[in-house]
Amino acid sequence: LLTWKIAPALAAGNVVIAKPSEITPYTAYLFSKICIKAGVPPGVINIIHGKGAGVGEEIVKHKEVPVISFTGGTETGKKINVLCAKYFKKVSLELGGKNPTIIFSDCNFNKALEKSIRAAFLNQGQICLCGSRIFVEKSLYPKFKSAFVKEVKKLIVGNPSSKNSFLGAVVSKDHMERVLHYIDLAKKEGGKILCGGKRIFLKGRLKGGYYISPTVISGLDYLCKINQEEVFGPVASIIPFEDEKDVIKMANSTKYGLSASLFTESLSRAHR
Repeated sequence: LLTWKIAPALAAGNVVIAKPSEITPYTAYLFSKICIKAGVPPGVINIIHGKGAGVGEEIVKHKEVPVISFTGGTETGKKINVLCAKYFKKVSLELGGKNPTIIFSDCNFNKALEKSIRAAFLNQGQICLCGSRIFVEKSLYPKFKSAFVKEVKKLIVGNPSSKNSFLGAVVSKDHMERVLHYIDLAKKEGGKILCGGKRIFLKGRLKGGYYISPTVISGLDYLCKINQEEVFGPVASIIPFEDEKDVIKMANSTKYGLSASLFTESLSRAHR
């Protein structure tokens, strides 16, 4: 994510200050070592570590930083936007998502199945573009739900350095507890856990890691909390729909508008 922001800024002739999340600093540190090895002159790419409330805020407020680009949580984005408005700075914000994956009965079934699983569970669902709400046309819903759950159960949670693993650990203990809280909330709201829904304990040196089994939930109203708030974990809900009008209403029901995916073999329908 840092490179997506850094590369265009450098190409336009700027220098860059980048602050990674304090929870995940290590890849940014490795990136800085690569930049030094590649011969990037000192002062062109500056990786600064620290917490958002201190370091991040000072970068945003600094008079010699004219442009801010932020990827992260919506609440933090609001605070940054307020600060940028105060100083008339240009700002780009990529915030939360509760993205719909819409699957029509005329889809390429195998492609829709494969891509919707990747979209829901890649990087443990910790991508703001993840498709965490899967809407399936009613005539296809029973078949798709059955196949989806069957394939999700095959996903291996394990050591991320193993080629067999599809999911690793979520980013922190606090985040794991937050994701598990949402799963419990889904149960209380009447949702049925079709698979997953639990913490997983690995053996050996990874036994203390924060692993969650990929979770599929059905039976929930599209307006319930689990379908309205960003979970940012390996949790997907699957919901049937009647027709185009019905699914557009449900897909657009959240406060987010980051991305959406459509599966249909009808180009005119996709355009519409």
